Amino acid sequence: MRGATGQVRRLQAIAERLRREARVPARPDLPALWFVTDPARTPDPVRLAHALPAGAGLIHRGFGRAAAEAEAQALAEVARRRNLVLLIGADAALAARTGADGVHLPERLAPELPRLRARFPRWILTLAAHSPAALAKAQDLGADAALLSVVFASRSASAARVRPLGPLRLAQMARHARTPVIALGGVSARTAPRLLGTGVAGLAAVDAFRTGTGFPDAPGDCCPPERS
Repeated sequence: MRGATGQVRRLQAIAERLRREARVPARPDLPALWFVTDPARTPDPVRLAHALPAGAGLIHRGFGRAAAEAEAQALAEVARRRNLVLLIGADAALAARTGADGVHLPERLAPELPRLRARFPRWILTLAAHSPAALAKAQDLGADAALLSVVFASRSASAARVRPLGPLRLAQMARHARTPVIALGGVSARTAPRLLGTGVAGLAAVDAFRTGTGFPDAPGDCCPPERS
């Protein structure tokens, strides 16, 4: 696998500009560009990780699958070699075993964040958010960033049940947030320019990295009792 393709480089350039212009500055080691795994839509995340630009973030979501630990271990190896930031979704024990850089928590696990901060003070800790109340909770709990979704129409099964925020509503929510906001949901090289000027500190995507690195289309969607 060669390095980042043109589409991924465009996403990176937009993400870096968002970071520079963000309403709430992010901690220096927080990436502006994030790849979020999905067992159905990105069935080979290790291969995709090899195509990410140095400094990008990677959120591994195992959804309790038997293969999740081996996959996370492989991603941790790639992250170390390629200077990527790896967060493990909803599993602090797995994050510790793999030497990951932190944990990403769904909204339902938000109360765990202060305990994790006390035990792992150097970790990057992010929260999923789908509302102004969730953004306020991210601030109150000391999250390093909130992944706010769903911004644009998305193939995610959970996204099908909600109306996308769109850039205007996203900007309104980011303007009132006191935690760096990362935009998630339907983000691609085509839609990402619409995030400029919204005040968010970066972007996250699932499908954009598969299509942007020449992967074939994946059938169907997966998993989400878990959101983000």
